[in-house]
Amino acid sequence: MREVESHPLRHLRSKPQALAKTDSAVTPDVAQPFAGPRAFQRTLRAFGSRDFRILWFGSFASSIGTWMQNVAENWLVLSLTGSAFFLGLDAFLQQLPILLFTVLGGVFADRFDRRKTLLGSQYVQMTTAFSLAILVFTGSVHIWQILTLSFVTGFAQAFGGPASQALVPSLVTKDALPNAIALNSIQFNLARVVGPLLAGVALAAVGMVFCISLNGFSFLVVIAALLALHVRQGPAAPHRTFAVELREGISYVWNQKSVLAIAFLAASTTFLAFAVLTFLPLFAQRVFHQGVELYSRLLAFSGFGSVIGALAIGWLGRHHRMGLIAVLGQAAVGLLLIGFGLSKVIWLSELILFFMGGALLITLATMSSLVQLVVPDALRGRVMSIYMMAFRGGMPLGSLVAGFFASRVGPALVVGANGAILMAIAGVFLLRGQALAEPEPN
Repeated sequence: MREVESHPLRHLRSKPQALAKTDSAVTPDVAQPFAGPRAFQRTLRAFGSRDFRILWFGSFASSIGTWMQNVAENWLVLSLTGSAFFLGLDAFLQQLPILLFTVLGGVFADRFDRRKTLLGSQYVQMTTAFSLAILVFTGSVHIWQILTLSFVTGFAQAFGGPASQALVPSLVTKDALPNAIALNSIQFNLARVVGPLLAGVALAAVGMVFCISLNGFSFLVVIAALLALHVRQGPAAPHRTFAVELREGISYVWNQKSVLAIAFLAASTTFLAFAVLTFLPLFAQRVFHQGVELYSRLLAFSGFGSVIGALAIGWLGRHHRMGLIAVLGQAAVGLLLIGFGLSKVIWLSELILFFMGGALLITLATMSSLVQLVVPDALRGRVMSIYMMAFRGGMPLGSLVAGFFASRVGPALVVGANGAILMAIAGVFLLRGQALAEPEPN
């Protein structure tokens, strides 16, 4: 489809004709209740798919384990090095393969069975979790080993991520897709509440090895869920060379200015906003002079806010103000980052993290839904891998840059500056956009 409008956000208004003919998405009506049985069914509509339910619960169990290890690993890195730079470097190395290999992972997702690709990714991540647990248990862990295992984990995610993104639309109907994306965000962020709380208890009661080992065992749950799926990927198109298929995906994204605009907004959001999560151990230890219990609680407040934001996105589904909500959400995240950097009161910081989690989830889930709604299935793996490279790639670069500056001027100033830049980017899109563009409702 040839794009004709000049401003990137305007392209979000134009829906491809194929979508206009086949979509049956429901647009929220102001007369519909915000609560009650109908609202509840609307929020959970994707659970009508048996395969989606199975994968959701398996992923939820695995996400809890992942967040438990994240808390333990961040605290381990800080205990070994006492350095904000190494905290940022560990996050960078886990996300770096997203920049290097995720586009290749997208080609894999379009060429091969997505379920099997996901299984391979889970096996590798389970192995790295158990390896770190053994190193900690034997007392032979060093920072270089943690960094290496983080990179290997990220490498597995670079292939598993596009396969997962491309698999979900085959589990639900198109009109339920935004709801499925929101429900996936709920499981991830609910795990971000439960995981850190369990990690705080476990670290105090039974130690770090338990947290990391539990993550290893949690991969068995999602592996079992993937094996239980009924869905099977159909025959792939005749294979051409990797270079040709990769070029086809890049060409599609380049000519879809709406996807380029969303990718830029997503990358800027993750680059500037996610560093605050990396620095939470520093805020707990050096700003509030407390330990891992406060760190896990701060993470939990952010995660609980994200769950509330995902519930709101699940209720809304597809609607005609998605582009505007994405940009306003980005501006809200920036403002809350500034507030968190200035706060010296624990309860206020917790409240800010709660609202920030909600705003961040609404922003990113809306962007992801917009991309998923326009991409053809034959190109889904490649297009989503390019989007993920922008989305996930912002995290390691942001953590590395923020870690460098935080080691010199302190994390609070860096977080506040990131918030100001994020607000400026959103302001530019709002000012230049005139009438912000969103997909037309059915």
